[in-house]
Amino acid sequence: MSLVRLLRRLLPLVFLLALGWFLWRKVAGTLTDLNPLRPEPRVTVTHNTVLEKIEGLGRLELVRYQFKDIVEYKKSTYRFLPDAKVALIVAGEAVGCLDLRQVKATDVVFEGDSVVRVALPKAELCTWRVDHSRSRVYGVENGFFQDAELIDQGYKYAEANVKRAALQSGILAQTEQNAQQILRPMLETLTGRRVVLVPQTAPPVRGPKG
Repeated sequence: MSLVRLLRRLLPLVFLLALGWFLWRKVAGTLTDLNPLRPEPRVTVTHNTVLEKIEGLGRLELVRYQFKDIVEYKKSTYRFLPDAKVALIVAGEAVGCLDLRQVKATDVVFEGDSVVRVALPKAELCTWRVDHSRSRVYGVENGFFQDAELIDQGYKYAEANVKRAALQSGILAQTEQNAQQILRPMLETLTGRRVVLVPQTAPPVRGPKG
């Protein structure tokens, strides 16, 4: 009888424990939201994306230059204080391309049955930028609570220098060379003719129609 009496005493306790576990599972999520010290912060993102412009692209990218530079940008702000200075390790890239939208019907001339002559626009530098994912601030001195502005100005200078460096490194000539190596075989495959690429500054001479 002692065992039966013990089970009768434990049965209500087991029932209460089961009920408590069930209720805890139901309200645990709510209690976590109310806990100011919850380990994972809640992130709420609200956005409204608006399409502003649709632009047709016809630029054929033919070469990409990548640069690495150490930039020291110094700025004199106050006469009696030392110059503000920021040192940046900058990674940048520039892309040379041809704008094929400038190719007109008159720029394509068929000569006989085996040759097609195409006048291409001048090579251009279509993009240049600083790759911030591969760049970093090495150090800031005497920023006088304007470190962010000084760093931003340093990066703007570095971006302009990427453009200068690309042009000085001959990216436009390399773009035209790559057009001969990449675009000409492609056009020969499409037309079944020998393709001659010339600059638009020297319009092709019309030959006999094939």
